[in-house]
Amino acid sequence: MRGFWKLILRLGRWKTVGEVPPLSKMVIIGAPHTSNWDFPVGMLAARALGVKIRFLGKHTLFRLPYGWFFHMLGGIPVDRSRPGGIIGQISEAFASAARLTMVIAPEGTRSHKPYWKSGFYEIARAAGVPIVLACLDGERRQVRIGPTIETTGNVTADMDRIRAFYAGIRGIKPEKAGTVRLRAEDE
Repeated sequence: MRGFWKLILRLGRWKTVGEVPPLSKMVIIGAPHTSNWDFPVGMLAARALGVKIRFLGKHTLFRLPYGWFFHMLGGIPVDRSRPGGIIGQISEAFASAARLTMVIAPEGTRSHKPYWKSGFYEIARAAGVPIVLACLDGERRQVRIGPTIETTGNVTADMDRIRAFYAGIRGIKPEKAGTVRLRAEDE
């Protein structure tokens, strides 16, 4: 089936670059998140790469009539008006699963924001799993899998490594890309 999904991507003039590391548990950052097309292109890329992913999505996506579809794809609804608790829930899911690949769009929205949401970092730290960097490069029409990093607890140093990967990456709508920075770096 991977060949079929690669063909579908090619028909849309997209391709994958790199491979997802053979880890049983990981958090994959999917950025920049600038367009409604990020989700279908990302899902096709995951299928083409042979990765079964789980993802966090706005809870309203999981309502009728399409909620069943997002659950089937691996979605986990998140009510963003009630922050807190999700990190513990997801880290517990990592602890109880033999295999889990969680994809998180750290911008949390398709609009420009001055900071990324820190959930991806906090989940990886709490669960003791690595972060795999991935991007959707609209300019080159590539879904690229980058390096794997282990968090050190030094947020600024870890984010410097993440920023280096995303430097020069332009999303489908680059003017909407958020700043690759966590609020914790300024505190």
